[in-house]
Amino acid sequence: MNNTVLIVTGTFYKDIAKNMVFKAIETLADNDFNHECINVPGAFEVPAVISSLSKEDKYIGFVALGCVIRGETSHYDYICSETARALMDLSLQGVAIGYGILTCENKKQAEKRQFDKGESAAIACVKMIQVIHEASNK
Repeated sequence: MNNTVLIVTGTFYKDIAKNMVFKAIETLADNDFNHECINVPGAFEVPAVISSLSKEDKYIGFVALGCVIRGETSHYDYICSETARALMDLSLQGVAIGYGILTCENKKQAEKRQFDKGESAAIACVKMIQVIHEASNK
């Protein structure tokens, strides 16, 4: 069985993204999964990469990472909503995705959650891979 997970990271907030990726890689390794990483400019671009590459057999699952921090305009709401919707649409198609897009009111919140979110997204991906694999073998 292929055991490579692709970590797709929106790097608009580079330091936060770096720490999320670090924990995701550590968690995947602890669960005996290999990984590859692709960086994209921001959270909005994450689903497009996953959509394109999920059509190939190269990756068994995906970890979607990034951070969106509320600003002074409604841009935050659109990015959060559309990114979540796009990732949900992919998961409904049977793609194993761990959702790790932080949606925070300020940078302090993001800094507090960055390590936990990287880890929890990787764990979610691993569990979804297992569920999908078990269901397809029944």
